Amino acid sequence: MDVKGNSNSFAEGFRSSLPLPMGMDPHFEESLRHVLDTPGSLVRPRIVFQVARAYGVHADSAKQLAIALEYFHTASLIFDDLPCMDDAAQRRGAPCAHVVYGDAGAILTALALINRAYALSWRSLTACPAELQQRSLEYLEQRLGVEGLLNGQSLDLHYATLPHDRETTERIACGKTVSLIRLSLVLPAIAGGANAREIQLLERVAMCWGLSYQIVDDLKDVLQGDAETGKTGARDLLLDRPNIAFAIGIPGAMQRLTHLIRLGDKSLARVLATRPSLSFLAKLRSDLEEELVRVTQNACAATMWEQP
Repeated sequence: MDVKGNSNSFAEGFRSSLPLPMGMDPHFEESLRHVLDTPGSLVRPRIVFQVARAYGVHADSAKQLAIALEYFHTASLIFDDLPCMDDAAQRRGAPCAHVVYGDAGAILTALALINRAYALSWRSLTACPAELQQRSLEYLEQRLGVEGLLNGQSLDLHYATLPHDRETTERIACGKTVSLIRLSLVLPAIAGGANAREIQLLERVAMCWGLSYQIVDDLKDVLQGDAETGKTGARDLLLDRPNIAFAIGIPGAMQRLTHLIRLGDKSLARVLATRPSLSFLAKLRSDLEEELVRVTQNACAATMWEQP
């Protein structure tokens, strides 16, 4: 694979990095194939791969880590879509695993992805020096475990009992969305031996971008339909789940989004000044700006429609 990473190669890697042996229960195998054949945009694994390569991680190890983190992310989506969570029907333009194969089938599929993700992560990180292995594994545990993703998901489920304000919604987003962005940007840098200042700057970028992507997702849930997003929409209002557009209004959410992007720009400029090999991150920032414009257009149209 080249340094930039090829989308087709990642799609093939996503499908083939979890071998399905002979003799598997056919229902389990079908559920796994259903998920492995609908990988989504694969933006995250491309980021992981490119950051890892920018810090000198071998291509094979970088790809293993990229696929591992995407398996973790996909498993989190399967759990998130379950009837006991968001009760969604569609994800990545296809029926959710639990809709087709039942809750038990979906849970087993998510666990299979997590199991494989840990194996791939370990294979990738064993190629690093011992001190970097330890730091990387601790960071992975923090972001996925009770300090990060799991705590954020629990807060999300109990949002009805919490203040419906910006601070609460962003706290939950930091546990869920930001944790996954931090893994994509910071973990491969740690594995590659990035210095403390670069880690600090990447953490700031991840925080700003993670919250920005969550705001975009919240606005899409309010403003767009299932066909546009590829997943079940309008769940936040129905289930009383955190959504910044409901907490502070669409105009306030747009202002917050713009502010976060600008803050992220400052840290991104500083890290690129010391690590030019991360220049591809500027393209991701440009993509975020384009998404902001599209969401802004929808938000403006919605605001005009609401006016008397």
